[in-house]
Amino acid sequence: MAITSEVTASEQKLRGFSMITAPFLFMLSTFFWENGEYTITGGTILVVATVFWIPALTGLFARIKHLMPIYATLGLLVAIFGCISGNNFGMRGIYADVFGISRQALLQQAAAHPVSFNITMFMSGPLFPLSLLVLGIVFLRKKVVPVWVGVLLCLGAVAFPVSRISRIESVAHVADVLLFIPIAYLGWQLLTKSHQGASHTILDSGSY
Repeated sequence: MAITSEVTASEQKLRGFSMITAPFLFMLSTFFWENGEYTITGGTILVVATVFWIPALTGLFARIKHLMPIYATLGLLVAIFGCISGNNFGMRGIYADVFGISRQALLQQAAAHPVSFNITMFMSGPLFPLSLLVLGIVFLRKKVVPVWVGVLLCLGAVAFPVSRISRIESVAHVADVLLFIPIAYLGWQLLTKSHQGASHTILDSGSY
């Protein structure tokens, strides 16, 4: 069975713009850390970044959709789940800063409600960098992007959790830059590429 899909010019531009904006805001948010924690400003920027991450991720996974349709669909879902977890960390930073809730108090309450906190933050959070790491590997294997793009994406995906666990600002900035460069490059390609306006036909073979 053939499935025909068409990406409009506005969708293409939104994806391209978001692929630049989302990692840029991500990068900007860590400049407002205090003792490794998101502040009101940093948390707000992170929440806004999440809005743009969803179309950005859609654009990233669309690059592999014609070759691996099932992976592209499920991988996007996992990546969005992890992205929403990042939004929750931003919200946590906002409310913790506003109400003066210490990190220790937050961890104590998280321990008292492990299921909710693990689903919304602690276990779902790693899905974001993990999904980008797998995507970078897929990009390299399928040769759909320049090698340096796939390599930087993988390096950024590995550095990201290291920076968030260690809470070292310099490491966080490096991780953010490593993610920004390749994703923004692909986003710029979408912004500057003329829209063909043609439908893309994908054979629903059920294969990866």
